[in-house]
Amino acid sequence: MSRAADFLQANPVQYLATVGRDNKAKVRPFMFLFEQEGKLWFCTNNTKDVYQDMQANPEIEVCVSDPSYAWIRIHGTAVFENNMAVKEGAMNNPIVKGQYQTAENPIFEVFYIKDAHGAIADFSGNPPYEF
Repeated sequence: MSRAADFLQANPVQYLATVGRDNKAKVRPFMFLFEQEGKLWFCTNNTKDVYQDMQANPEIEVCVSDPSYAWIRIHGTAVFENNMAVKEGAMNNPIVKGQYQTAENPIFEVFYIKDAHGAIADFSGNPPYEF
């Protein structure tokens, strides 16, 4: 999972795909937090539509490409967890801290991708790295 985490960290704005509560695809820019305990962690706000969509259908996919046109796709299930260690670690990110101020903010939610699987690929013709 560390190779996937490294790719996400190097490309800080990813795109998160969900199934909306209207049963239509939704894609939004998102930001990876970090890997901890072998899990890929992200955060959001529990007043947003994306949070409600993931509560209704937690199947998600994350995708991003790098400047050389390599890309990663990760699929799995969003699992929300009130993990204070992760929330406190997220406060090291100035963007997250600016939005939520403290790990105890009641609208601040963290989630990881359970059963994350995917691939890192490029246009080289070489087989993708699958995880």
